[in-house]
Amino acid sequence: MKGKILYGNKIFIKMSGYEESELLGAAHSILRHPEMPKAVFKLLWDRIQNKEEIFAYVKNLCKDGSYYWVLANVTVTLDAQGNPRDYHSVRRKPSAKAMEVIPGLYQKLLDEERSAQEWTAP
Repeated sequence: MKGKILYGNKIFIKMSGYEESELLGAAHSILRHPEMPKAVFKLLWDRIQNKEEIFAYVKNLCKDGSYYWVLANVTVTLDAQGNPRDYHSVRRKPSAKAMEVIPGLYQKLLDEERSAQEWTAP
């Protein structure tokens, strides 16, 4: 519920470049690439906190500074009373077609976010 990594399969751990012991219990933001638009994570958290599923493209940062893209499917697990218990994310390799579009779109989002931060009211 707090964005901590509770489990990672062998492929995820290998791709991240971290040891399993470094990932388990760590904030998921350990993998957040600085070129990920904040708006994407805002949308993601808004959706899952509203108990809605989301599919989102995510650029993950590896321990060595390299990166990889995933198509993340994030869902909420509910307890017997219908309250959120945890979040579950399954990540897949994005299609080549998506990678023709998403990096450029995310760059435009980043540019807008950065220009909004630099803007100051008169």
